[in-house]
Amino acid sequence: MALPALSVVVPSVNGFDDLSGTLEALERQRDDVALELLVVDRLGPELRQKVATRFPLVRVLEVPSSATIPHMRALAFREATAPAVAVLEDHVIVPDGWASAMLRAQTPSTPVVGGAVENAATGTVVDWAAFLCEYSHCTPPLPAGPAEWLTGNNIVYPRELLQRYREVVESGGWENRLHDAFKADGIPLTCRPEIVVGHKMHYSFGLYMSQRYLYSRSYAGARAEGAGLAKKLAMGAAALALPPLLFWRTVSRIRAKGRHTRELVRSLPLLALFVVAWAAGEAVGYVAGPGDSLSKVR
Repeated sequence: MALPALSVVVPSVNGFDDLSGTLEALERQRDDVALELLVVDRLGPELRQKVATRFPLVRVLEVPSSATIPHMRALAFREATAPAVAVLEDHVIVPDGWASAMLRAQTPSTPVVGGAVENAATGTVVDWAAFLCEYSHCTPPLPAGPAEWLTGNNIVYPRELLQRYREVVESGGWENRLHDAFKADGIPLTCRPEIVVGHKMHYSFGLYMSQRYLYSRSYAGARAEGAGLAKKLAMGAAALALPPLLFWRTVSRIRAKGRHTRELVRSLPLLALFVVAWAAGEAVGYVAGPGDSLSKVR
Protein backbone atom coordinates (compact mmCIF):
# COMPACT_ATOMS: atom_id res chain seq x y z
CA MET A 1 0.00 0.00 0.00
CA ALA A 2 1.33 3.45 -0.95
CA LEU A 3 2.25 5.76 1.89
CA PRO A 4 -0.51 8.37 2.32
CA ALA A 5 0.00 11.82 0.92
CA LEU A 6 -2.90 13.27 2.90
CA SER A 7 -4.46 12.35 6.24
CA VAL A 8 -8.08 13.49 6.60
CA VAL A 9 -9.49 13.94 10.10
CA VAL A 10 -13.24 13.57 10.64
CA PRO A 11 -14.73 13.80 14.16
CA SER A 12 -17.83 11.60 14.36
CA VAL A 13 -20.51 13.32 16.47
CA ASN A 14 -23.77 13.28 14.47
CA GLY A 15 -24.45 9.71 13.41
CA PHE A 16 -23.78 7.27 10.61
CA ASP A 17 -26.23 8.77 8.12
CA ASP A 18 -24.26 12.01 8.09
CA LEU A 19 -20.86 10.38 8.34
CA SER A 20 -21.46 7.93 5.51
CA GLY A 21 -22.01 10.76 3.01
CA THR A 22 -18.74 12.37 4.05
CA LEU A 23 -16.81 9.09 3.78
CA GLU A 24 -18.33 8.16 0.40
CA ALA A 25 -17.14 11.46 -1.04
CA LEU A 26 -13.71 10.99 0.49
CA GLU A 27 -13.36 7.44 -0.83
CA ARG A 28 -13.78 8.81 -4.36
CA GLN A 29 -10.64 10.92 -3.80
CA ARG A 30 -8.49 7.78 -3.68
CA ASP A 31 -8.27 7.69 -7.48
CA ASP A 32 -6.16 10.86 -7.31
CA VAL A 33 -4.46 10.87 -3.89
CA ALA A 34 -3.26 8.22 -1.45
CA LEU A 35 -5.43 8.97 1.57
CA GLU A 36 -5.43 8.06 5.23
CA LEU A 37 -8.95 8.56 6.61
CA LEU A 38 -9.12 9.00 10.38
CA VAL A 39 -12.58 8.98 11.95
CA VAL A 40 -12.59 9.89 15.65
CA ASP A 41 -15.82 8.53 17.10
CA ARG A 42 -17.60 9.32 20.38
CA LEU A 43 -20.94 7.71 19.48
CA GLY A 44 -20.20 4.09 20.28
CA PRO A 45 -19.73 0.51 19.03
CA GLU A 46 -22.74 0.37 16.69
CA LEU A 47 -21.49 3.23 14.54
CA ARG A 48 -17.93 1.92 14.59
CA GLN A 49 -19.08 -1.47 13.35
CA LYS A 50 -21.03 0.13 10.51
CA VAL A 51 -17.95 2.09 9.47
CA ALA A 52 -15.76 -1.03 9.61
CA THR A 53 -18.22 -2.96 7.45
CA ARG A 54 -18.92 -0.34 4.82
CA PHE A 55 -15.61 1.53 4.79
CA PRO A 56 -12.92 -1.03 5.67
CA LEU A 57 -10.05 1.28 4.70
CA VAL A 58 -11.09 3.91 7.23
CA ARG A 59 -9.22 3.96 10.53
CA VAL A 60 -11.53 4.55 13.51
CA LEU A 61 -10.20 6.05 16.74
CA GLU A 62 -12.40 5.54 19.77
CA VAL A 63 -12.99 8.25 22.39
CA PRO A 64 -15.44 8.58 25.30
CA SER A 65 -18.87 10.08 24.66
CA SER A 66 -17.79 13.14 26.68
CA ALA A 67 -14.88 13.95 24.36
CA THR A 68 -14.92 17.41 22.79
CA ILE A 69 -14.38 18.04 19.10
CA PRO A 70 -11.08 19.93 19.72
CA HIS A 71 -9.74 16.99 21.72
CA MET A 72 -10.96 14.54 19.06
CA ARG A 73 -9.06 16.48 16.43
CA ALA A 74 -5.95 16.59 18.63
CA LEU A 75 -6.00 12.80 19.00
CA ALA A 76 -6.21 12.34 15.24
CA PHE A 77 -3.38 14.80 14.66
CA ARG A 78 -1.17 12.65 16.88
CA GLU A 79 -2.14 9.52 14.95
CA ALA A 80 -1.87 10.95 11.43
CA THR A 81 1.02 9.67 9.31
CA ALA A 82 0.81 11.71 6.09
CA PRO A 83 2.89 14.87 5.65
CA ALA A 84 -0.31 16.89 5.15
CA VAL A 85 -3.35 16.74 7.47
CA ALA A 86 -6.79 18.02 6.49
CA VAL A 87 -9.80 18.54 8.74
CA LEU A 88 -13.48 18.15 7.85
CA GLU A 89 -16.72 17.67 9.77
CA ASP A 90 -18.87 14.54 9.61
CA HIS A 91 -21.51 16.31 7.53
CA VAL A 92 -19.19 17.98 5.00
CA ILE A 93 -19.22 16.67 1.43
CA VAL A 94 -16.09 17.21 -0.65
CA PRO A 95 -16.24 17.43 -4.45
CA ASP A 96 -14.21 15.27 -6.79
CA GLY A 97 -10.64 16.53 -6.95
CA TRP A 98 -10.77 18.14 -3.50
CA ALA A 99 -7.80 16.26 -2.05
CA SER A 100 -5.50 16.96 -4.97
CA ALA A 101 -6.55 20.62 -5.02
CA MET A 102 -5.70 20.97 -1.34
CA LEU A 103 -2.27 19.44 -1.83
CA ARG A 104 -1.53 21.63 -4.86
CA ALA A 105 -2.47 24.73 -2.88
CA GLN A 106 -0.16 23.82 0.00
CA THR A 107 3.37 25.11 -0.68
CA PRO A 108 6.31 26.16 1.51
CA SER A 109 5.06 29.76 1.35
CA THR A 110 1.40 28.76 1.87
CA PRO A 111 1.55 25.96 4.45
CA VAL A 112 -1.93 26.42 5.97
CA VAL A 113 -4.70 26.53 3.38
CA GLY A 114 -8.45 26.77 3.80
CA GLY A 115 -11.29 26.87 1.32
CA ALA A 116 -14.89 28.01 1.20
CA VAL A 117 -18.10 26.39 2.48
CA GLU A 118 -21.41 26.22 0.64
CA ASN A 119 -24.78 25.00 1.84
CA ALA A 120 -25.68 21.47 0.78
CA ALA A 121 -28.74 21.13 3.05
CA THR A 122 -31.28 23.14 1.11
CA GLY A 123 -34.58 21.43 1.86
CA THR A 124 -35.95 23.59 4.69
CA VAL A 125 -35.95 27.17 5.87
CA VAL A 126 -34.44 26.05 9.19
CA ASP A 127 -31.48 24.49 7.38
CA TRP A 128 -30.91 27.65 5.37
CA ALA A 129 -31.26 29.94 8.38
CA ALA A 130 -28.84 27.82 10.42
CA PHE A 131 -26.29 27.80 7.61
CA LEU A 132 -26.52 31.54 6.96
CA CYS A 133 -26.25 32.29 10.68
CA GLU A 134 -23.08 30.25 11.07
CA TYR A 135 -21.36 30.36 7.68
CA SER A 136 -22.21 33.67 6.02
CA HIS A 137 -18.53 34.61 6.29
CA CYS A 138 -17.37 31.32 4.69
CA THR A 139 -19.46 31.30 1.50
CA PRO A 140 -18.11 32.41 -1.88
CA PRO A 141 -17.11 34.88 -3.04
CA LEU A 142 -14.11 35.21 -0.75
CA PRO A 143 -10.82 37.03 -1.34
CA ALA A 144 -8.02 34.70 -2.41
CA GLY A 145 -4.58 34.82 -0.85
CA PRO A 146 -3.37 35.87 2.62
CA ALA A 147 -6.16 35.64 5.20
CA GLU A 148 -6.78 36.67 8.80
CA TRP A 149 -8.99 33.61 9.45
CA LEU A 150 -9.81 30.26 7.89
CA THR A 151 -12.70 27.91 8.41
CA GLY A 152 -11.94 24.85 10.54
CA ASN A 153 -13.88 22.33 8.44
CA ASN A 154 -12.16 22.69 5.06
CA ILE A 155 -8.49 23.17 5.84
CA VAL A 156 -5.11 21.51 5.49
CA TYR A 157 -1.97 21.77 7.65
CA PRO A 158 1.56 20.37 7.42
CA ARG A 159 1.79 17.55 9.98
CA GLU A 160 5.16 18.92 11.09
CA LEU A 161 3.49 22.22 11.99
CA LEU A 162 0.81 20.49 14.05
CA GLN A 163 3.51 18.61 15.92
CA ARG A 164 5.43 21.82 16.56
CA TYR A 165 2.30 23.46 18.01
CA ARG A 166 1.08 20.38 19.89
CA GLU A 167 0.71 22.26 23.16
CA VAL A 168 -1.73 24.70 21.53
CA VAL A 169 -3.54 21.92 19.65
CA GLU A 170 -4.06 19.91 22.83
CA SER A 171 -5.14 22.85 24.98
CA GLY A 172 -8.77 22.11 24.11
CA GLY A 173 -9.65 25.25 22.14
CA TRP A 174 -11.17 25.71 18.73
CA GLU A 175 -9.01 26.21 15.65
CA ASN A 176 -8.94 30.00 16.06
CA ARG A 177 -6.53 29.55 18.98
CA LEU A 178 -4.14 27.54 16.79
CA HIS A 179 -4.45 29.99 13.91
CA ASP A 180 -3.74 32.92 16.22
CA ALA A 181 -0.58 31.15 17.37
CA PHE A 182 0.49 30.68 13.75
CA LYS A 183 -0.07 34.33 12.92
CA ALA A 184 1.79 35.48 16.01
CA ASP A 185 4.81 33.54 14.79
CA GLY A 186 4.58 34.80 11.22
CA ILE A 187 3.10 31.62 9.72
CA PRO A 188 0.64 32.72 7.04
CA LEU A 189 -2.93 31.57 6.53
CA THR A 190 -4.02 31.32 2.90
CA CYS A 191 -7.54 31.22 1.49
CA ARG A 192 -8.26 29.31 -1.71
CA PRO A 193 -11.97 30.08 -2.22
CA GLU A 194 -12.20 27.92 -5.32
CA ILE A 195 -11.83 24.83 -3.09
CA VAL A 196 -15.45 24.60 -1.95
CA VAL A 197 -17.06 21.92 0.21
CA GLY A 198 -20.74 21.31 0.89
CA HIS A 199 -22.08 21.66 4.44
CA LYS A 200 -24.91 19.11 4.62
CA MET A 201 -26.30 19.40 8.12
CA HIS A 202 -30.04 19.14 8.76
CA TYR A 203 -31.48 20.87 11.81
CA SER A 204 -34.71 21.20 13.69
CA PHE A 205 -35.40 24.61 15.18
CA GLY A 206 -34.71 23.38 18.71
CA LEU A 207 -31.50 21.59 17.74
CA TYR A 208 -29.94 24.63 16.14
CA MET A 209 -31.01 26.96 18.96
CA SER A 210 -29.31 24.66 21.45
CA GLN A 211 -26.21 24.17 19.30
CA ARG A 212 -25.81 27.91 18.72
CA TYR A 213 -26.08 28.50 22.46
CA LEU A 214 -23.63 25.71 23.35
CA TYR A 215 -20.99 26.73 20.83
CA SER A 216 -21.20 30.38 21.89
CA ARG A 217 -21.00 29.49 25.57
CA SER A 218 -17.95 27.28 24.98
CA TYR A 219 -16.24 30.01 22.96
CA ALA A 220 -16.97 32.80 25.45
CA GLY A 221 -16.05 30.64 28.44
CA ALA A 222 -12.64 29.93 26.96
CA ARG A 223 -12.14 33.57 26.06
CA ALA A 224 -12.90 34.74 29.60
CA GLU A 225 -10.72 32.12 31.26
CA GLY A 226 -8.56 33.72 33.93
CA ALA A 227 -10.42 37.04 33.93
CA GLY A 228 -11.55 38.62 37.18
CA LEU A 229 -15.20 38.65 38.22
CA ALA A 230 -15.70 42.31 37.36
CA LYS A 231 -14.38 41.80 33.85
CA LYS A 232 -16.48 38.66 33.37
CA LEU A 233 -19.62 40.52 34.42
CA ALA A 234 -18.80 43.39 32.07
CA MET A 235 -18.21 41.00 29.17
CA GLY A 236 -21.45 39.18 29.94
CA ALA A 237 -23.42 42.42 30.05
CA ALA A 238 -21.89 43.53 26.76
CA ALA A 239 -22.92 40.23 25.15
CA LEU A 240 -26.57 41.01 25.86
CA ALA A 241 -26.33 43.83 23.33
CA LEU A 242 -25.09 41.53 20.58
CA PRO A 243 -28.31 40.37 18.83
CA PRO A 244 -28.86 43.51 16.67
CA LEU A 245 -25.17 43.63 15.75
CA LEU A 246 -25.00 39.91 14.87
CA PHE A 247 -28.22 40.15 12.87
CA TRP A 248 -27.05 43.21 10.94
CA ARG A 249 -23.61 41.71 10.29
CA THR A 250 -25.06 38.47 8.92
CA VAL A 251 -27.61 40.20 6.68
CA SER A 252 -25.08 42.73 5.39
CA ARG A 253 -22.53 40.04 4.61
CA ILE A 254 -24.97 37.98 2.58
CA ARG A 255 -26.33 40.99 0.70
CA ALA A 256 -22.79 42.12 -0.14
CA LYS A 257 -22.01 38.72 -1.66
CA GLY A 258 -25.03 39.00 -3.94
CA ARG A 259 -26.05 35.38 -3.42
CA HIS A 260 -28.76 33.54 -1.47
CA THR A 261 -30.90 36.68 -1.23
CA ARG A 262 -34.17 34.79 -1.52
CA GLU A 263 -33.10 32.30 1.14
CA LEU A 264 -32.01 35.19 3.36
CA VAL A 265 -35.41 36.88 3.19
CA ARG A 266 -37.18 33.64 4.10
CA SER A 267 -34.73 33.08 6.96
CA LEU A 268 -34.99 36.48 8.63
CA PRO A 269 -37.42 35.54 11.44
CA LEU A 270 -35.35 32.49 12.35
CA LEU A 271 -32.10 34.42 12.13
CA ALA A 272 -33.48 36.91 14.65
CA LEU A 273 -34.05 34.09 17.11
CA PHE A 274 -30.76 32.33 16.39
CA VAL A 275 -28.70 35.44 17.18
CA VAL A 276 -30.52 35.73 20.51
CA ALA A 277 -29.39 32.18 21.36
CA TRP A 278 -25.90 33.16 20.19
CA ALA A 279 -25.78 36.18 22.48
CA ALA A 280 -27.27 34.28 25.42
CA GLY A 281 -24.57 31.63 25.09
CA GLU A 282 -21.84 34.25 25.11
CA ALA A 283 -23.34 36.06 28.10
CA VAL A 284 -23.54 32.88 30.17
CA GLY A 285 -20.11 31.73 29.04
CA TYR A 286 -18.43 34.98 30.05
CA VAL A 287 -20.04 35.04 33.50
CA ALA A 288 -20.37 31.35 34.43
CA GLY A 289 -17.75 29.71 32.24
CA PRO A 290 -18.19 27.03 29.59
CA GLY A 291 -19.53 24.29 31.88
CA ASP A 292 -19.83 21.10 29.83
CA SER A 293 -21.01 22.96 26.73
CA LEU A 294 -17.98 22.05 24.62
CA SER A 295 -18.61 18.31 24.98
CA LYS A 296 -22.17 18.78 23.68
CA VAL A 297 -21.27 20.76 20.57
CA ARG A 298 -21.97 18.81 17.39
